[in-house]
Amino acid sequence: MIEDNAFLKDRGQRADGRQDPRLNWWREAKFGLFIHWGLYAIPAGGWQGQEIPGLGEWIMHRARIPAAEYEQLAGQFNPVKFNAAAWVSLARRAGQKYLVITSKHHDGFCMYQTETTTYNIVAATPFGRDPLKELAAECQQQGIRLGFYYSQTQDWHHPDGDGNDWDYDEAKKDFAGYIHNYVKPQVRELLTHYGPIAIIWFDTPKGITVAQSQALLDLCRQLQPDCLVCGRLGNTLGDYASARDNQIPERLAQADWETPATINDTWGFKANDHNWKSASDLIHKLVDIVSKGGNYLLNVGPTAEGVIPQPSVERLLAMGDWLRVNGESIYGVKPGPIQGLGWCRSTARPGKIYLHVFDWPQAGRIRLPGLEISSARLLGDPAGDPLPIGYEGDESVISGPATAPDAIDTVVALAVKL
Repeated sequence: MIEDNAFLKDRGQRADGRQDPRLNWWREAKFGLFIHWGLYAIPAGGWQGQEIPGLGEWIMHRARIPAAEYEQLAGQFNPVKFNAAAWVSLARRAGQKYLVITSKHHDGFCMYQTETTTYNIVAATPFGRDPLKELAAECQQQGIRLGFYYSQTQDWHHPDGDGNDWDYDEAKKDFAGYIHNYVKPQVRELLTHYGPIAIIWFDTPKGITVAQSQALLDLCRQLQPDCLVCGRLGNTLGDYASARDNQIPERLAQADWETPATINDTWGFKANDHNWKSASDLIHKLVDIVSKGGNYLLNVGPTAEGVIPQPSVERLLAMGDWLRVNGESIYGVKPGPIQGLGWCRSTARPGKIYLHVFDWPQAGRIRLPGLEISSARLLGDPAGDPLPIGYEGDESVISGPATAPDAIDTVVALAVKL
C-alpha cells in the first residue's frame, strides 16, 4: 500500500496511525451529514440586486456588507418549515451516522440560545426557537450522533473577531480577549446545554496561537472528554485530520481523516447554484474516501424557510438505497489491499475483501493478482450464489455476469486468506 499523508499536513492532530478508542465509533461510521445554515440563507447569494460570486455563506465578506446592515437580516429570519425530526430522519435514511451543524459561522450569528450576545436565533429573530436544542433531542431519539461546527477565529460581526477589516481596525482588535471572553463561554454553552456532543468542528484557524488552540482543546476535554475535536482547531491539535474542502487524497492515507464536501458548489444555500453532483458521483466519492481510510462529511444548505433543497434530498436518499444493499462494505471496514487501480476500489475486514467495481470488465471477467481467494459472491445478490474462480498465471479470475449488476458500483465480496 502506498500512503499519502502530505495532504493532512497542519490539518489535524497526527498522521502516525496512533490508536485512540474514543474515535472507534467515528472510524466505523464513515459517513456523516454536514449542515450549513444561517442568516446567509436569506440573501441566498445575491445582495442589492447583484449576484455575489463565491460561497453562499461568505456573502457578508465577499460583498463587504457592514455588520450593522447585515445584522438586520435577523429580523427577517423565520424558518417556519424547519423540522428537526425530518432533518435527522433524512440523515438516517441516507445511511449517515452523525450530523454536524453550524452553531456559529464566520458571519458571527449564533444559531442557538446564548447568554453571551443577543445576536442569536432565539433573541433576534421572529422564529424565537433554538433549532440546535430540537436537533439534539431528535438525534438522541433517532440514534444519530450530533456535532457542532463553530468558527473560533473568524467572526465578521464581533469587533475583536478575525476577518472584518471593512468595519473594524485590525490593529486595534483584542483577539486574545475575544477568544477568552467570547469564544470560550460559547464553547462551554455548546458542551453543557445540549447533552452528549460527538464532535466540535472548529474551522479556519488562521492566526490562532498554539496556547489558544490548546486552551480550547483543554476546555472541550474538561467538559465532555469523549467529544471529538476536529483538526481545524489549528496548530496540529485535534483528534482527527480534516482534508481541505472537497479534497480526496490520491492514495491511502494512514491516519484518522475526513473529507468535508458539498453536493453542489456551495455550503450555505445559494439560489442560483444548480451544479448538483450526481448520486453516482457521490457514491463513488464515498467509496473512494473509505477505501483510503477516511470519512465523508457531506453537506446540505437549507433555505431561509428551513427546507433542505430537494436535489440534495434526492441524492442523499439514493445513497441510502445503495448503502442498504452494500453497507457491509462501508461501515466498520479498513482500507483494502487493492489500491491504485482506476477501475475499482477495495475495503476489508478480517478474512474478507470487498471489491468495488466502478467499471465492469468485458464479459464480466475480473482479474486480480496476488490473492488467495477462497470464494467470491456479489454482495447485492440475495441468494449469495458463489461466483466461479479460476487462475491464469499469478492472477485469480472471477467470472461474473456479462453486464454490471449495479451500474454505479458492483461490490464483490471475497473470502481470502490474509
